[in-house]
Amino acid sequence: MPLQRSNTADKFIVDRRKPHRNSDVARAVRKTRDRLSQQAGNPDFDRELLNLHARAMTSGAVAIPLLVLAIAAAGRLAGVGNEIGLWALFTLTCYTIVAFMARRIERTEASELNPLQTRREFLVGHFLCGLGWAWFVLLGCAACEVDRFQVVKAVVMLLAMAGTALMASSLSGALLATFAVPVALYAYVGTKLWMPVEVIMTGLLVVSLPFFAYVARQLNRSSLMLLSFRSEKDALIAELETAKSMSDEARRRAEDANLAKSRFLASMSHELRTPLNAILGFSEVMANEVLGPMSNPTYRDYAHDVHDSGQHLLDLINEILDLSRIEAGRYQLNEEPVMLLNIVEDCCHMMELRARNKDIRVIQDFEQTLPRLFADERAVRQIALNLLSNAIKFTATGGEIRVRVGWTAGGGQYISIKDNGPGIPEDEIPIVLSAFGQGSIAIKSAEQGTGLGLPIVQGLLAMHGGEFELHSKLREGTEAIAIFPLSRVMEELPALPTAAVAARRR
Repeated sequence: MPLQRSNTADKFIVDRRKPHRNSDVARAVRKTRDRLSQQAGNPDFDRELLNLHARAMTSGAVAIPLLVLAIAAAGRLAGVGNEIGLWALFTLTCYTIVAFMARRIERTEASELNPLQTRREFLVGHFLCGLGWAWFVLLGCAACEVDRFQVVKAVVMLLAMAGTALMASSLSGALLATFAVPVALYAYVGTKLWMPVEVIMTGLLVVSLPFFAYVARQLNRSSLMLLSFRSEKDALIAELETAKSMSDEARRRAEDANLAKSRFLASMSHELRTPLNAILGFSEVMANEVLGPMSNPTYRDYAHDVHDSGQHLLDLINEILDLSRIEAGRYQLNEEPVMLLNIVEDCCHMMELRARNKDIRVIQDFEQTLPRLFADERAVRQIALNLLSNAIKFTATGGEIRVRVGWTAGGGQYISIKDNGPGIPEDEIPIVLSAFGQGSIAIKSAEQGTGLGLPIVQGLLAMHGGEFELHSKLREGTEAIAIFPLSRVMEELPALPTAAVAARRR
């Protein structure tokens, strides 16, 4: 039988082995949110992508214009003529228009943007920039000192395409809108000239355009995924804030309910104990015939029954109050050096009469050289009495109970109480260890109890830093072990030297 433990004295209200009922719903909602967020055409993400494109065009507004100016300066040095200056002016004007458009959109609130119209305006601006590059393709240079002017154009186009693919990746279609016409014109001019180098550069440009379009698309997907992750993070943060608010409200209600329970128990304990003391006192006087004999013996038996019932109710109230104080952390320990062996021996003597009435033999197996324990004597006594009471209660007539007190392997001290009663089924051990919990076999075969003994033992041991272990096997018996840690064991100090010994030492 494996070792069974319980770390709490609370009642098991929720079966934690069952999955959360809302987990499937939450998972479906999350999948739907991911699918919707990663789809193209989401208005919120379209606005975010447009804002990302506007920021990219604003931050990179100098890169391609510098390339245009460098080409214009190199063309003038190579002898292209004034036409390259006009081209540079037209291209810079187009890129300036796109930059101002990006600045305007960047300053506009995202909720006020019309995604379709803004995207259309951007594509028109990029198309105008593409017309500038188409003009660049058509530029000629009869007096140039450069032998392979078409190759230079192809290299410049590749640089411009790479820069545009990186900067305009947030706007799908921007690269094609910019360079579809220039590449087509270059292919037309290259095939018309039909020179080997020009044909090779034409093929390179034609292949590079879809390649850079693919790169821009992958970058666009990455941006979209980052936006979806950010949206998911914001949604999770909102859910966590909602859950935190609900948790705070639930905790406040639980604290109010706990306070109300404490007040109720405090008031009810006073209201119940006062009449119970009178019932116990008067019933004891009547049962013992202190004021005179009773002519009817049935009345005397009734008085005994009233006294026993009142004592049972008083014990139940005391146990409920003890468990409530332990759970609320208001149980005050009066710690002092105590002898665990003496306390358990006294408890065995106190329970000896009950054991003898059921013809149960109590065997004591104590280690005699145990040092003192720093603990609350009342709590230790209550632990021993509860365990002994349970063992006597659930042991059949003629049974045997073995009580042991000794060292643990870690240097602490323990109390072990083992009986040969009916035992506890494995699936009922958590029920037995919970508040008000009782096993089915125990209910049928033994006298009724409150089911608070073991939870109180667990709570008192936890306050001492100890542990409670329960071994049980069906139809063979149960062993309950209360363990006190090494930190509670007090070391024995050596005796102080007498005056004669001190003088001899001197």
